[in-house]
Amino acid sequence: MKIFAIGQNYAEHNKELNSSNPTEPVVFMKPDSALLKNNKPFYIPDFTQELHYETELIIKFNRLGKNIDSKFSHRYYAEIGLGVDFTARDLQRKLKNEGKPWEICKAFDNSAVIGNFISTNELEDVQNIQFHLDINGKTVQKGNSADMIFPINELIGYVSRFFTIKIGDILFTGTPVGVGKVAIGDRLEGYIFEQKMFDFIIK
Repeated sequence: MKIFAIGQNYAEHNKELNSSNPTEPVVFMKPDSALLKNNKPFYIPDFTQELHYETELIIKFNRLGKNIDSKFSHRYYAEIGLGVDFTARDLQRKLKNEGKPWEICKAFDNSAVIGNFISTNELEDVQNIQFHLDINGKTVQKGNSADMIFPINELIGYVSRFFTIKIGDILFTGTPVGVGKVAIGDRLEGYIFEQKMFDFIIK
């Protein structure tokens, strides 16, 4: 299975990282070894001193597709979930300054946390989904899919131009403003509307 991820898809998040808004989706990938599921604890790796959470809506694909027209993208998924794209921010800055690829700061083991999923039948509009992250009981990040630069169905159409989408593949759709550092002992709880989607500890 493949894990697709989108960078810089919320304007306010781009401002907090001093990045400009892209003119087309920014796509990167993570290997299946990046998956962390079932609320297992996340262990901070020894190669970063600045590990950041990035809470994101995620799509689980249920059909094979290639060169999908965006107006038909909704046919290729039936569930939306919540996850965390962990980023070694200090390492990312170094790589960006050197003009090097991002994989080792974005695609390392367990960097793609996957929570629970909700059927799209339970959601009135996939482009109006509120979500938030609590750390130690305090809300630290809030977002709404309405604020995406590139909507979900447009992202699917774009990604499928370059990669064949297969059943079980995952798409991380980008993170809103409010990213920040985690520390050992932190408890991360993620919600879509008021439904808890994940709950795990940093070790």
